[in-house]
Amino acid sequence: MNAQSKPSKYLKGATGDWEVVVGMEVHAQVTSKAKLFSGASTEFGGAPNAHVSLVDAAMPGMLPVINAECVAQAVRTGLGLKAQINLRSVFDRKNYFYPDLPQGYQISQYKSPIVGEGVVAVDMPDGETISVGIERVHLEQDAGKSLHDQHPTMSYVDLNRSGVALMEIVSKPDIRSAEEAKAYLSKLRSILRYLGTCDGDMEKGSLRADVNVSVRRPGEPFGTRCEIKNVNSIRFVGQAVETEARRQIEILEDGGRIEQETRLFDPGRGETRAMRSKEEAHDYRYFPDPDLLPLELAVEEVDRLRAGLPELPDEKKSRFISAFGLTGYDASVLVAEKETAEFFEAVATGGAGRDAKAAANWVINDLFGRLNKEGRDISASPVSAEQLGAILDLISDGTISGKIAKDLFEIVWSEGGDPRAVVEARGMKQVTDIGAIEKVVDEIIAKNPDKVAQAKAKPQLAGWFVGQAMKASGGKANPQAVNDLIRRKLGL
Repeated sequence: MNAQSKPSKYLKGATGDWEVVVGMEVHAQVTSKAKLFSGASTEFGGAPNAHVSLVDAAMPGMLPVINAECVAQAVRTGLGLKAQINLRSVFDRKNYFYPDLPQGYQISQYKSPIVGEGVVAVDMPDGETISVGIERVHLEQDAGKSLHDQHPTMSYVDLNRSGVALMEIVSKPDIRSAEEAKAYLSKLRSILRYLGTCDGDMEKGSLRADVNVSVRRPGEPFGTRCEIKNVNSIRFVGQAVETEARRQIEILEDGGRIEQETRLFDPGRGETRAMRSKEEAHDYRYFPDPDLLPLELAVEEVDRLRAGLPELPDEKKSRFISAFGLTGYDASVLVAEKETAEFFEAVATGGAGRDAKAAANWVINDLFGRLNKEGRDISASPVSAEQLGAILDLISDGTISGKIAKDLFEIVWSEGGDPRAVVEARGMKQVTDIGAIEKVVDEIIAKNPDKVAQAKAKPQLAGWFVGQAMKASGGKANPQAVNDLIRRKLGL
């Protein structure tokens, strides 16, 4: 468990400081074409009840058959979380009644999950790195979906999701603020996407978080927690933690006590509200599923899956820092999404002797800035890695200045084309001919004797002449050549 957090993370109450304690249970839909115990499709968006086998509908006599790919995906996830892989795990029945749970129980794992303890390193925006412990990862089947808005007096049930494989990733109560909760979920989603074990699409419900929140006085034992169910965006997770913590602080400061319960977060109203009192494990009457043998894995199989893992965000970040000389912050931003990291690497290594730091600046500031403004992701970027690399090459070989490069980026963004051809066709090359620049500089000096006197007294005022010369050349003059020439002419 994390040590007591820094006072800067405490929430201020009317009677002093409070520390927030958060643990999360993240339900990640396993990337697999078929469900956990049947061959039915997991494709999103089919007509209601179009992807339902007899097993999913719990028809009498239908037996579950484990999907080996879902097992492999859970093991890959465990390895990506640096967690213990349990070679023997058991599927249990978790009994509860719900209209969209046709069996009357969910096949899950309880005492013997497929993945044990692990850890996630989370980089915070202020440069701090926190460690969030993973308690366990287990496989279970999803329920269907009740639809209450299709008919005035009846509810409909869509079983397309029934039986879809989920990984429940349970963290330890190591998170100490709303910001840490958001950063942890972002990092977890990034790891899952790199691994290819869950697409992380929260809008489609592929990733949902149950957030356990409690508060305590710094240094005291844990308080009573409340669980906020099914939070479906990273932003809402942050809001839910903040809102629920403040609700609990208010109750405690008024002399009340916190009831352990399950709550829902309403982002529209900015509040959490009670859903039901929290069930305990014994309420579910867990027992091993009699239709499924214990799941036994061979060490060789786990080793084979380990050998096939891709380079994960932490390893990629370390490599970007050592190989390209990037700062920890820049490397973190670039590796947050696999596609972004690949784009940057294609820019940085696509040409001989390219400056990786300059590549990182252009990708993070210019490209990301423009993509964010237009609400696009990197896969929809109108400027390719090759085009951005060509712009960097034109800057480094002196063909264009940094200012011209910004204009060139805009043209390529809007109209496409080979940056070199655009520079040729539009006459965008920077002027490096000293003779041509000298003529412009001489005219400016001749017209402004008062400014010349000021600059000789205060050399930093020479910048005014540089600005005028750049303006007169339409931004095409080489700024360094202009600067050197003006200082020489003014005798500075």
